[in-house]
Amino acid sequence: MDFPVTFHIFGKTILAHPVFETVGIFLGMRFYFYLKRKSSEKLSFNTSAAVLIGATAGALIGSKLIGNLENPHVFFSDFNFQRFWTNNTIVGGLAFGLIGVELAKKIVGHKESTGDLIVYPLILAMIIGRIGCFLTGVHEETYGLPTTSIFGMHLGDEYLRHPVALYEIAFLLFIWFELKMIARKNKYVSGFLFKMFMLSYFSFRFLLDFIKPKIHIIGNLGTIQLVCLLMIIYYIYVLKTERNLIKPKNTVTL
Repeated sequence: MDFPVTFHIFGKTILAHPVFETVGIFLGMRFYFYLKRKSSEKLSFNTSAAVLIGATAGALIGSKLIGNLENPHVFFSDFNFQRFWTNNTIVGGLAFGLIGVELAKKIVGHKESTGDLIVYPLILAMIIGRIGCFLTGVHEETYGLPTTSIFGMHLGDEYLRHPVALYEIAFLLFIWFELKMIARKNKYVSGFLFKMFMLSYFSFRFLLDFIKPKIHIIGNLGTIQLVCLLMIIYYIYVLKTERNLIKPKNTVTL
């Protein structure tokens, strides 16, 4: 396979990454609305609209802000709007999307968790997006460090590199299966699956970024790893302090 894989659309050559990213978002949203129609948990129009707007705005801002802060020197000393708009990361999107949702829920006065319904559509969109990352090779900053391991692949230059996009796809398929197993037990409160997904993904990304090129910010940690670390601490705290199991129904014995 030759990297990068490109598509010719309307006379223009486009990298695989933005194509698969767009398809992933579209299919993820369609899957979300399909699950929402089937769900027994009905939200009011105001709540649904607020959550959707909060998640979208937060994810858009966060993905680009954290993506650009991966290289803070360039961001602050040579700001360029086109570069700012094209740099993004799912880690920032997830972290700031969460903030956007929580702010939106406070505005409309909704206190219950709304995250479980988005988990599988989100994983689906991420898997499709990561296929695009893999097909783009080293022509966007979504590749791994050189390696001599059996997993090394040529991604468009002379080095054998960690195919980190494939590692992430494998992890996302695994976590999909694991969350399905947890959901079948029917003993966890609404929102537990989303919390477990977020804790698992941020933990995975924290480790994965040790084999990805990055600019060291604190010690040998990059910006994305620092964001992951904050989110890991947050979700450990939330899982320890909030009720996770469904209260058993009161039974009367005669």
